[in-house]
Amino acid sequence: MKQKVNRCLRALCLVVACLSSNVSSFAQDIAYDVDAFMRSAIERSHFRGSILIAREGRVLVRKGYGMADAEHEVANNARTKFRIGSLTKQFTAMSILMLQEQGKLNVQDSLCTYLPWCPAGWQPLTIRHLLTHTSGIPDVGYTQVQISSMSVTNTLEQLKDKPLEFKVGKIFRYSSTNYILLGHVIERASGKSYQAFLQKHIFGPLGMKDTGCDDNRLTLKNRATGYSLRGSRPVRAAHVDMSLPFSAGALYSTVEDLYKWDRALYTERLVSRRTLDVMFSPGKGNYGYGWYVENQSGSRLISHSGWLDGFHSYIVRVPDKHLSVIVLSNLDGTPASTIARALAAIALGVSHSILKERQVVKVNAQTFDAYLGEYEVGPNSIISISREDGRLFGGMTGRAKVELLPESESMFFVKEYDAQIVFVKNPAGRVTHSIVRLNGRSLEAKKIK
Repeated sequence: MKQKVNRCLRALCLVVACLSSNVSSFAQDIAYDVDAFMRSAIERSHFRGSILIAREGRVLVRKGYGMADAEHEVANNARTKFRIGSLTKQFTAMSILMLQEQGKLNVQDSLCTYLPWCPAGWQPLTIRHLLTHTSGIPDVGYTQVQISSMSVTNTLEQLKDKPLEFKVGKIFRYSSTNYILLGHVIERASGKSYQAFLQKHIFGPLGMKDTGCDDNRLTLKNRATGYSLRGSRPVRAAHVDMSLPFSAGALYSTVEDLYKWDRALYTERLVSRRTLDVMFSPGKGNYGYGWYVENQSGSRLISHSGWLDGFHSYIVRVPDKHLSVIVLSNLDGTPASTIARALAAIALGVSHSILKERQVVKVNAQTFDAYLGEYEVGPNSIISISREDGRLFGGMTGRAKVELLPESESMFFVKEYDAQIVFVKNPAGRVTHSIVRLNGRSLEAKKIK
């Protein structure tokens, strides 16, 4: 009997060893393919940052590339802290849902209940309209030309005389103003500051010790410096007062901490399964609460990007495969969404494209004349297209103009950013609008001049 048990144990050990060997071999293959892809990302788009790829609860790749701080020769790694921009929105959405489960608010509550004063046109607005970007509230943005402190009072001051952009609930239009206002709702309903609420209810319980609200006065160990490209040369990015993005984009984090967050979203540690299902239910614009939700090749894909001067981030989750890819970069021109989706494809063993350098084609400069003028992205966001010395330039409100390089007669790209603009003509040959693809999102900009 004892010999039989020993034989069974030896057989079991062989099976376990074989499985472990296969898993290890798979992880090595993934790591090799990822490294090859990331070399192309460094060569073609000057990538610098950190990535993490995990599947079925196992981290397959966790690695930093390039410099976190070029001046002091500090390299990026899995513990480097990056500003994550609009990835902040998913934490804001979760906070609202936690407060709802605590009985302190309801997403169907009137927004005006939580504001010190409320424009008359906002009376129909609910918290849910803010969560889903269907409020019609204009995007005031948070560039340095706007205001020096993005308090709710200042936000309302800018918006009080502006009409809603569309009838409440009818259209999806991404607006960071929605999530800035949600931060105020969190503070009013909880009686705590936005940062204190997140720390007590999310970061602390999940052990996210390297995540928090950024402040230019903070001294943070392992903080990445943000860079922008000027031609092909990285330079320090423009200063951003981190009070501006607030609950729409002020958090910093690491790939390791964001993986802890990802793992928690498979459980009921923060909210119930029923609440999570609502969070990840796509509405207009394929947007849930703080996440884009779409179906690709029969699988649900949940994602979001984040962008601030000097930084670009992206997280993509494929829940039925238990796959997560996190890309954090301290170079704002990085095509983070393209990189993250390609890495997800590698981890799933499906085809992907190696990043290719965009090619400039020759175009008759007279073609540019039809594109000159102003294009409205939103009430406070105008793209001005101009021509200088036979070259085409574009500049968005509050930002320096950049050269638009032709990929075809109607399609142009920007070398310094993950940006592309396509000019669209009507049957009469007149330009009516442009489609702007920026940091993984597409926006339509109407020609107004």
